[in-house]
Amino acid sequence: MATLVTFHAHPDDESIGVGGVMRKAADEGHRVVLVVATRGENGEVPDDFLANGEQLWERRVVETQAAADILGVQRVEFLGYIDSGMMGTPTNDAPGSFWTAPVEAAAEKLATILREENADVLTVYDDNGGYGHPDHIQVHRVGTRAAELAGTPRVYQNTMNRDQILRGRVFMAENTDDMPDIEGQDNFGKPEEVITAAVDVTKYLDAKRAAMRAHASQISESSFFLAMPDEAFAYGFGTEWFIRAGQGPGITETDLMAGLPT
Repeated sequence: MATLVTFHAHPDDESIGVGGVMRKAADEGHRVVLVVATRGENGEVPDDFLANGEQLWERRVVETQAAADILGVQRVEFLGYIDSGMMGTPTNDAPGSFWTAPVEAAAEKLATILREENADVLTVYDDNGGYGHPDHIQVHRVGTRAAELAGTPRVYQNTMNRDQILRGRVFMAENTDDMPDIEGQDNFGKPEEVITAAVDVTKYLDAKRAAMRAHASQISESSFFLAMPDEAFAYGFGTEWFIRAGQGPGITETDLMAGLPT
């Protein structure tokens, strides 16, 4: 049995980004470990959603465990940093925010888990964090350094296929009644030419969507993720994209756990 550790910034990021890879690895007999840098304290939540006296982070921890159970995760850990909020907001510089954490210290926290698990594979984000969120960028910095410290052999940078997004606008417009206008979409992810791994996770889309649904404080039933038709969801989320240093050019891998024992 090999071990996949997947590192994320906030609760729900795991389900959206690599939920299919996680469920696939679990179903194939591998150990799956989820590490989250923050508890998503600065997420937005509808009025009266939380119980009296309940803090958002408390709900998001519960949601994370529920999603993890759906995705076959065997261990969930939080590094204990505070959600830094969107780039350029005052919360970026708040004491304890992940964005202000010294990379070496945060990397050692993650490296400790990687060593405990004897991790074979680690997923992080690309160097722009997918779309420029400070905590996502910090996941890239901290995660890649932690892999160096722990000697983790395979590191995959989860990203979005920018060219597929651009091609998909036409497809989504034809298959979705309410096509959102997402600011900055042209800069999401990375160009297809630099992506080295594409994992087909269509077999696991029911689990992926159910895991998203478990994060009800952030992903409502009327959200883009849950409201889109199944065909459109499969187009947008049926492949998970990664960059692995030293691979390519072009897509040369279709399974992050290929060749590892089960």
